[in-house]
Amino acid sequence: MNNDPAINLCGIVIHSGIICLPDPYLIEHIVDSMANRLSQTTSPYLLQHAHNPVDWFPWGAEALQKAKSEDKPIFLSIGYAACHWCHVMAHESFEDSQIAEYMNAHFVNIKVDREERPDLDSIYMAATVSMTGSGGWPMSVFLTPELKPFYAGTYFPPEPRYNMPSFRQVLSSLADAWQNRRDEITSVSQRLTENLQAQARASQSGHALHQRYLDEAVRNLLKSYDWGYGGWGNAPKFPQPMTIEFLLRRTLQGIHSQNKAPNPERSEMTTSEALKPALHTLHAMARGGIYDVVGGGFARYSTDNLWRVPHFEKMLYDNAQLALAYLHAWQITGEAAFRHVLTDTLAFVERELTSPESGFYSSLDADSEGEEGKFYVWSAAELKSVLSEDYAFFQAAYGVTDPGNWEGKVVLQRAIDDGTLAARFGLKPEQVPVKLGDCHARLWAAREARVRPGTDDKILTAWNALMAQAFTEAARAIQSDDPVLGHHYLMMATRNIQFLLSALRPKGKLRRSWRDNQSNQSAFLEDYAALIISLLELYQTDFDNRWFATAAELADEMIDRFRDPDGGFFDTPADGESLPVRPKDLQDNATPCGNSLATDALLRLAALNDNPEYRRLADETLGLVTNAALQYPTAFSRWLSAADFALASVKQVAVVSNSKSEPVDNLIRVVREKYRPNLVLACASYPPPKGSPALLEHRPPVNGKTTAYICQGFVCNNPVNSIGDLRKQL
Repeated sequence: MNNDPAINLCGIVIHSGIICLPDPYLIEHIVDSMANRLSQTTSPYLLQHAHNPVDWFPWGAEALQKAKSEDKPIFLSIGYAACHWCHVMAHESFEDSQIAEYMNAHFVNIKVDREERPDLDSIYMAATVSMTGSGGWPMSVFLTPELKPFYAGTYFPPEPRYNMPSFRQVLSSLADAWQNRRDEITSVSQRLTENLQAQARASQSGHALHQRYLDEAVRNLLKSYDWGYGGWGNAPKFPQPMTIEFLLRRTLQGIHSQNKAPNPERSEMTTSEALKPALHTLHAMARGGIYDVVGGGFARYSTDNLWRVPHFEKMLYDNAQLALAYLHAWQITGEAAFRHVLTDTLAFVERELTSPESGFYSSLDADSEGEEGKFYVWSAAELKSVLSEDYAFFQAAYGVTDPGNWEGKVVLQRAIDDGTLAARFGLKPEQVPVKLGDCHARLWAAREARVRPGTDDKILTAWNALMAQAFTEAARAIQSDDPVLGHHYLMMATRNIQFLLSALRPKGKLRRSWRDNQSNQSAFLEDYAALIISLLELYQTDFDNRWFATAAELADEMIDRFRDPDGGFFDTPADGESLPVRPKDLQDNATPCGNSLATDALLRLAALNDNPEYRRLADETLGLVTNAALQYPTAFSRWLSAADFALASVKQVAVVSNSKSEPVDNLIRVVREKYRPNLVLACASYPPPKGSPALLEHRPPVNGKTTAYICQGFVCNNPVNSIGDLRKQL
């Protein structure tokens, strides 16, 4: 039994595990009562609770002052719109009038959307993990009026089960303790808060990174890799796009190192060592299950080791990062299957997660009509009805059986490959994807007649920036073989960035979220950093200098508002809300942490603008996580990619011409014909406009022709005018 006083304070022990099963439960039986204060908010998650009999408050001065003036503890419930167990607990407990009456009498009840307030989520998740050994959503934390946590858990059932106390028992015990054992609560909350503050201040390991450390990280990833089914860890199995991206980058380092003299600083890894697990996982996921073969896009994670049965919610950030991983795998290998997943995923985002204003919505629910996955799964009879004469072909491709493969239903996942399918049905190999595509189109049309899952239509700056980056990089890569599609992707990215810089940056102040024509909440570190990266990618695509100038402006603002004098960056701004802890998350989770994104952004800016302070801050921040990144590479994968850039011989390419009308496309096309993650590109007519990257300065066209300068550390090779000479230098 855990003897932590915070857990045993009221005679209750939590054995909850990580209850993070995000798929939404659309509440069908709304309580017929007057709407509470959440009805005045814009968060879809909070609005789902606007008709609970619980007297919910949004986080803010009114609720916090009420707790102090009435001397009541705070019940803080944190979740998000696509969280299944959040909605289960709402249906079981928060819609129960008797439970709500008790909550209203003894607590000040606050609801928080974790996606809008990642700072609160970070602080109180650390407290929950500290008290229980695990965390997840819904997060249920009890605070003193001074915001100090003294008891925490995740989902609580309405009656004792799953080795957990009922929510009624928790409420009753804590209300009694608040009235009769306040000194214990004060002691526990003070110790826990001091511990959280110490964790936030603690300096991480810090010797400098070397190439050999990145090779060691690859070896550690290979040791823990699941060669049977792909990916890392057991079910629930997450896609890990950042880990895949790091391995793809190391693949290129392996290729480059084969053409150089041995480097005593590193033990050389072969190209295939890093490439095999990356491609194996991408192929395993693309077979279906976690990937929606009918409509495109990826679900949050797989509930089994086979990638077959997902939690069916679709998150914007997953699809942004996975689109990039499939794009880069296609660029490296040329495999058409990777390109197909990329384009289908982007088509899904454009069709189902794009607002009329060109923002990207946050997520799609897992449930519809109160059933998990109902929108996405099939019965064998339905498939027969839709596909008729092609059913036998489709049945073989996906191994469809009448009993199904999940709770009597069919989750589509490929059973045999194209070659085997072609041989079995007497088709040419190239006919198989065409025939399957026709089947998918008919199934998609049939599926559109179903009741759709709900959409969390709030727009978050960081997640939008991740998605805009995917569209931007896809535009560059696809331009040569499909100019129309490449132009369309660039238009999608440009419109999104324009929307972010207007709707989410009113009066020049960056905001976190937007919905119903309202921008909410000051931006966090991850919002700044992700937007800077996306702006730099957009600049390197259309060479509009306003993107670069805005990125540099935001970077200086980010440093001023978020920098920690002891190294790295805080997640919240210096002028932000006063909280018990100023969070500084150094671990990558489902999305990259703000610090790894900020490091990446500053490294890219330094390579374009020759600003030594950017590079110094990036190197200083990288040093915070050296040991942790080597020990736990899947939790620090975005850091490892940033380190790969920092340690690489980054190529800085400047392309200059005599006038805007002079063609530069031929030289630009050469730079883009391969995946080159450790390269930056600037382009302008000479002289470059004010505020352009420093890389363009003092590099005029040679012989009156469009000229390319290939530099490293701002020291350049001889300028070249021809495609052949440029290829040699690259």
